[in-house]
Amino acid sequence: MRTNLAIASLMALSFAACDSSKPKETTPAPAATAIMPVDSTKSYDIALVNNKKDPACGMPVTAGIADTAHYKDKVLGFCGTECKNEFKKNPDALIAAAELK
Repeated sequence: MRTNLAIASLMALSFAACDSSKPKETTPAPAATAIMPVDSTKSYDIALVNNKKDPACGMPVTAGIADTAHYKDKVLGFCGTECKNEFKKNPDALIAAAELK
């Protein structure tokens, strides 16, 4: 009986030793959200525009200007192209929100 126990123990030990020689492969966890690159070189100086706020969304131009448009001899700054396109649909209704300088 002791020999059977000794043989079983040696076999278990040898199986465990063989398994530990393999390198463990790890895979990186998938990212939870995609991060979009931002082109910081495409930012305009607030001194170049005639408005204090984005007329489409009301965001202050001091937060950043990503796009501009000309309207009645004025240069207006917008936080994004989406806001510029929204303004172009109905500029007369939105110009009051721009708080012109």
